[in-house]
Amino acid sequence: NIKRLLITVPPRSLKSHSASVAFPAWVLGHQPGRRIITVSYGNDLAVEHANAFRKLMRSDWYRDLFAFTHVDPRKDKEREVRTTEGGYRLTTTVGGPLTGRGGGIVIIDDPMKAADAESEAVRESVKRWFDETLLTRLDDRRSDVIILVMQRLHVDDLAGHVLVKGGWTHLNLPAVAEEDMRISVGDRRFHLVRSGDVLHPGRDSIADLERLKLDMGSAAFLAQYQQSPVPAGGNMIK
Repeated sequence: NIKRLLITVPPRSLKSHSASVAFPAWVLGHQPGRRIITVSYGNDLAVEHANAFRKLMRSDWYRDLFAFTHVDPRKDKEREVRTTEGGYRLTTTVGGPLTGRGGGIVIIDDPMKAADAESEAVRESVKRWFDETLLTRLDDRRSDVIILVMQRLHVDDLAGHVLVKGGWTHLNLPAVAEEDMRISVGDRRFHLVRSGDVLHPGRDSIADLERLKLDMGSAAFLAQYQQSPVPAGGNMIK
């Protein structure tokens, strides 16, 4: 089983809805006693995801589908939604309060905003929080799960940090595939991607992405959309 999962994907790819909203609801639907911690870089973003999760849990179709999962009305808040089985989805931010709290599944969704990517101080702060605070919040380090989902922003961002450490399964989804990929999506089932395929062809074409690359610059595009950040000056011919 995968215990450390890194997913790198371009912005506006529904990563937050999938990782911070739908996945915790799915887990608690099957295992209402699971303890889940979700983390985002900013308070407003974290609260937005939390409220979307609460709306999903309250929906008629969810309650019909997962009839044995019930939200405890005494613990139905923006920061924490608890089930009657003792499980919960706890919301916090990078550097936010976690003292005394733990979880069996930790989901880190965009730990740093793009505007801070060039700040060495911010990058070091995020990595230090991960190493010294978050890793101590796991209920059982041998079996608990950490999922990091983000767009790449810098060679030295949190994704780069954990890749250097090793031991992580990496699902890399660039806007345009740079090689053939065979991605497992279940028991003996695979999604095939060919080199040059666009990740979201219904939304972006090659021409659209080339235009975007011109507008935002090749270095930013390579990092955020191709998940291939380069060192400063690394994409320039000396």
